[in-house]
Amino acid sequence: MTREEAEAALTAAGVAGDDAFPLFEAAIACALHETPDRDPEPARALTAEAAERLKRRLAKESPEEALAETMCGDMRLNGDLMTYEDPANTDLIDLWERRRGLPVTLGLLYIEVARRCGLQVQGVDFPGHFLLRIETAEGPLALDPFSEGRVVLPSELTRRALLAGLLPHVAERLEVLMAPAPERAVLIRLQNNIFARASQAKDYARAERSALRRALLDPSDHRPWLDVAAAREGQGALAGALQALGRAQILDGGATIAARAARERVRLQLN
Repeated sequence: MTREEAEAALTAAGVAGDDAFPLFEAAIACALHETPDRDPEPARALTAEAAERLKRRLAKESPEEALAETMCGDMRLNGDLMTYEDPANTDLIDLWERRRGLPVTLGLLYIEVARRCGLQVQGVDFPGHFLLRIETAEGPLALDPFSEGRVVLPSELTRRALLAGLLPHVAERLEVLMAPAPERAVLIRLQNNIFARASQAKDYARAERSALRRALLDPSDHRPWLDVAAAREGQGALAGALQALGRAQILDGGATIAARAARERVRLQLN
């Protein structure tokens, strides 16, 4: 798949409704958009194998145990503690090759494998650390895909929320802490992560690609175009930055003031 073909796939995913959002294939397209001309079939095959293993485990184990044992035990997927900042941790194809990744990259695989077996698993946009919510006969449980898929107890959720800066009256409300996130938001969170890391490293080309993916995945949101503009400006592509700022203004009148000011600043650099 070329980068242009990946953009076409992401554009199609962007206009899909939330109930039909193709999380796994969109994540594959994101990986190929970043590094084109790779073979995604091994990643697809390993995901299918994981689903088959989970299906067998569900016959004798609880949903949360079966999912954790399948993904961590059978498939050897775990969080990358040693090289956390490695860009490969954000890439679904690389993740299957290395068997290590970030919480959100691992989490979207958990979601896909669980869905194929009829389990209700959703992402939780927890502050500072992506988690999963799995529905069980005893009620919803929180799982940490970065830590072997282990169950996170309510008291630990509250502790983490307080450390992340949430107020006590919010940190004690489990229905808020475990609110499920749309699958589109899961993949966008991953792209936000890539953008932040690339910007910090002044890798503006990579930052631009991740921001563009966000723009394609959520075509009604003006904010990714502001980030595209900033990344293009960092590369000295001022005409492209102006074009992106124009897109932001068109999408949302609320961005008009910020985008107008940014456009004027960039325009003055062109003159």
